[in-house]
Amino acid sequence: MLTQLSRLSIESDGRYAKSEELAFVKSYLQSKDLRVSTYQKICANAEEIVSKTEVKMKAMDKKLFINSERDFTDTWKKDIEMLVRYAAAAVLFDDPDHLREGLLLWHHTIATSYKFDKTCNTTFDVMPEVVKEYLTETEAEIFLPLLKLNQVFLT
Repeated sequence: MLTQLSRLSIESDGRYAKSEELAFVKSYLQSKDLRVSTYQKICANAEEIVSKTEVKMKAMDKKLFINSERDFTDTWKKDIEMLVRYAAAAVLFDDPDHLREGLLLWHHTIATSYKFDKTCNTTFDVMPEVVKEYLTETEAEIFLPLLKLNQVFLT
């Protein structure tokens, strides 16, 4: 929404916006209650979602968070909490472009350099099932694609 509003501001400078250019505003306003409730549930349960995801991942592979140097569970946890927070904001503002262009491009470089592909893939295979425990089906429909976007960008 914010990216779209910024783009519209530039594109319609000196003229009135056309009806079709405003369609995203109508769509956003129609879905605002759903976006707010999804955001609030993710905020309230983010730590538990990350913790449950970690437990399930470790049950699948005890060495998933260990590289040649050390156990990087704490680093993973901070990074995933940040990714979940940004994904929740992307839902709230209906702005996946901000998530993709900001955090994910930056985080992709880090994930690649530390060879976190397997951990990232596993995270975003496991996390959607955990998230579904906290969201309604409709809320999950708008949040889960952002987790998939994380997975695509980070692996």
